[in-house]
Amino acid sequence: DILVATDGRGQSAVMNVSESTNLFTDLGLTSVSMLYMVIAIEEDFNIRFENVGAADFATLGDVVDYIEARV
Repeated sequence: DILVATDGRGQSAVMNVSESTNLFTDLGLTSVSMLYMVIAIEEDFNIRFENVGAADFATLGDVVDYIEARV
């Protein structure tokens, strides 16, 4: 749901994503949409992204790993 809201292209655009999906080249996320995604993840999972930047997350799997390490 977070990815659908962040991506802005709707459910069909993110139906076939995997953990190897690149956030920027495959999904076309921008720094602004990445910021929205971070805010939504922080609120939904009650975690904080600390000492990381957009460059630390190339793939969807990178984001999943970060979340799993903190919940």
